[in-house]
This record gives sequence, C-alpha cells and structure tokens, in this order.
Amino acid sequence: MKRGKRYELLVKTFEQKRKYDIREAVELVKKNATAKFDESFEISMNLGVDPRKADQMVRGTVSLPHGTGKDVRVLVFCKTPKDKEALDAGADYAGLEEYVEKVQAGWTDVDVVIATPDVMGIVGKLGRILGPRGLMPNPKVGTVTFDIEKTVQEMKSGKIEYRVDKTGNMHSGVGKCSFTTDQLVDNVTKFYNSIVKAKPQTAKGRYVKKVVLTSTMGVGIVIDESTIKND
Repeated sequence: MKRGKRYELLVKTFEQKRKYDIREAVELVKKNATAKFDESFEISMNLGVDPRKADQMVRGTVSLPHGTGKDVRVLVFCKTPKDKEALDAGADYAGLEEYVEKVQAGWTDVDVVIATPDVMGIVGKLGRILGPRGLMPNPKVGTVTFDIEKTVQEMKSGKIEYRVDKTGNMHSGVGKCSFTTDQLVDNVTKFYNSIVKAKPQTAKGRYVKKVVLTSTMGVGIVIDESTIKND
C-alpha cells in the first residue's frame, strides 16, 4: 500500500514495534498533530470478545474528567414541560412530534439523543434511522430517563457512549490535541479503565489485546497497558 509523504515522515518519529509508556505515547501523538486544525485525540482498543454473542457485547458510558473538547449537540425527545427542562439544562433541541418528523425526513445532525421513557413507543419507530448511527436512546447507557437535567448536563460536559464493533474493536475520541499531556493521560486512563471494568463474564482468554493512541491525521502509537494506572 502506497503511503503519503506526511505519513512516511511521521512514522520516522517513533519505533513502530515498540509499546510506549502512556505519557510518552500521549506526547508523541501531540507532537505529530501538525494539521492546520485542532485534531481530535483518539484511542482504539482491540478486545478479545465475540460481539456476535449478546453476552459478550461491551457497551456503556464514561464521563471523561476533562471532557472531549467537542461541542456536543443534544436532542431530547420528550413531552411538555420536560422540553423546557431539557433546554434550560443545555440541550440544543427538545420536543417530540416536530423532531420525530425531522428525523423521519433524514435529519440526524446531533451527537447524542436522549428520550423520556413515556415517549419511547414513538421514538422506537426511528430505530432504523438512529440505530445505524449510534444515536438510538438506550436505558442501558442512561439515555432513556426522566432525569433530563442531569443527563443533558453530563452529556454536555464530556460523558460519552462506547460500543464494541463487530470486529471486536473499540474506538473513541477522548479529547483534543490542544489539551495538556496531563489532561489527555487522565482521559485515556478513565476510558481504558471503564472498558476493563465492562469485561463480560463470558469473555475468555486475553481481554485487552492492543491499545493504540492517535490523532485525526496522525499515525497509531501502541501503548503498554501496564503503564496505565487503575482507578
């Protein structure tokens, strides 16, 4: 596979076959984030699970201590007066019929969708649109709730949802490359430990097989999991 000149330059800045200390890896990713915009700082984990089996699905949420650095757009499906509560808490959109119609027409320009339990009978019909985009409200990850104010504030402040893909990989943005090294180490540590704690009881063998840090336009740097502190 032919690589670009930028890629060839970046891979010369580190040892590709080496596993790096978490702090070293973070600093390398930050150093290599030379794009003209503030690149996202990303983590990828290869897990020893079979996501085709329901009892080996790894899914949940985690609140990053320093947020994601991203303006999270939140939509809340609810009835009055919960819509006012949602908007007062910082939601970008809140209501029911109007937004159901917009989504049915193809609008999905949001990052998180929350719904109150009493409207899930209606929202459930949007599963074919929201599901493939990872936006379908789910009680298991806390996005189906009557506690709208708390949930909206958590999502706005850096609570993210994670879900293993069909190949056993987990991928998420955990900050921006403009964050300090300490902030990124904290966020990576929190995310990693959340995934470890979510290990399915039926998963056999080695659970975390590989952890890689990178940026939007960067190259992957493998980290030594033993250098990540348990929380």
